[in-house]
Amino acid sequence: MITREEILRAANAIVNGEREGQYGSPEDNFSRIAMLWNGYLSGSITRVLTPVDVAMMMTLMKVARTVTGTGSMDTFVDIAGYAACGGELFSFEKDKKGETKNENE
Repeated sequence: MITREEILRAANAIVNGEREGQYGSPEDNFSRIAMLWNGYLSGSITRVLTPVDVAMMMTLMKVARTVTGTGSMDTFVDIAGYAACGGELFSFEKDKKGETKNENE
């Protein structure tokens, strides 16, 4: 059995090491993905996608794989990683807007 701690450790190792080395920071990588998705969806959505949207949509892709039965344990690690990256990007955007309140306090 794999524990939640092991899943979170694996996600941490990926998003702070392997993936960042391969694709760059989540902010840069998710910004590129958002730009490409915005181009692809041009005219069919009412707002521009953000890097946070990318994190959420990538998480939903992973959820969809579990629904079809094609997910794996890596799916859960990836979901944890996308959630962590999305949370960090969300916090970064709030800080830029001067909305620095930590909701966990």
